[in-house]
Amino acid sequence: MISIGLLGAGRIGQIHGRNIAQSPRARLVAIADPMPDGARSLSEATGAPVRTPDEILADPSIDAILIGTPTDTHADYIDKAAKSGKAVFCEKPVDLNSARIRKTLERVEKAGIPLMIGFNRRFDPNFAALQRRLADGTAGNVELVTILSRDPGPPPVSYIERSGGLFRDMMIHDFDMARFLLGEDAVEVFALGSALVDPAIGKAGDVDTAAVVLKTASGKICQISNSRRATYGYDQRIEVHGSKGLLSAGNVHETTVTFAGERGISADPVQNFFLERYAAAYRHEIDAFIDALVTGRKPKPDGVDGLKAQMMADAATKSRETGKPVKIG
Repeated sequence: MISIGLLGAGRIGQIHGRNIAQSPRARLVAIADPMPDGARSLSEATGAPVRTPDEILADPSIDAILIGTPTDTHADYIDKAAKSGKAVFCEKPVDLNSARIRKTLERVEKAGIPLMIGFNRRFDPNFAALQRRLADGTAGNVELVTILSRDPGPPPVSYIERSGGLFRDMMIHDFDMARFLLGEDAVEVFALGSALVDPAIGKAGDVDTAAVVLKTASGKICQISNSRRATYGYDQRIEVHGSKGLLSAGNVHETTVTFAGERGISADPVQNFFLERYAAAYRHEIDAFIDALVTGRKPKPDGVDGLKAQMMADAATKSRETGKPVKIG
């Protein structure tokens, strides 16, 4: 039985904490959060006591920690966990600075602890099935990948100002998915971005509407489209065009009910929030982390996956600023 301490009982911490508590192979043994209400509510729901981060990190009976705290604390907590010999699951990103990520990964490697990064979309049942069929050769050789990710609405500008920008905050999931589907790393990126949804986002130095084209060394191409606004719900779609055909994964609707009448065919809206759209993905990624610890296998996605996605985000940010293609890494 794997014992896990949770750092961060906010929105994502609540999801992860409950998923850990429901696992037959793990126990949620401690919760830490500076905001007492979130920690208390999760403690009441799971039975895990509220403790301080230092108490959790120093407790030798705790096997692993899950980091769901603000981004600027991730690398420090990973460093501390490495010193205490605990396995780590950390929400993306490790840090907003690639150099800082490298230093943290060096400490992780030296300590020999397992580290998994929370790119949950790899574990979405639809996207995971698509990737398995790619690996089986269903679509033949991959030629063109198209990823569309559009949020129902933008976050507060106060969040935008400390997020690192759309490419590092939102599109980083799609960069990881591009690597997951292309089967090789991109070497070049060209990015465009505008503030079309909220002028305040532009004033904060960021964009809310963006498109990116990636190219691999073998010539495979990936195009990614992001928007902070989708009036019809949480838009998450993928297409992979290959030498033998097209694989695609569409949006998940609130129900599968459709109505056909004289004016055409209508369906219920797509799910409107990422926590419900990716509920299964969050469960599966925690299961994968626990499975890695139980079996001794290296967890994936790991720290290197986190670093490479961050490098892609850095290159895209630079490309958008300069208006020119940028080599990655």
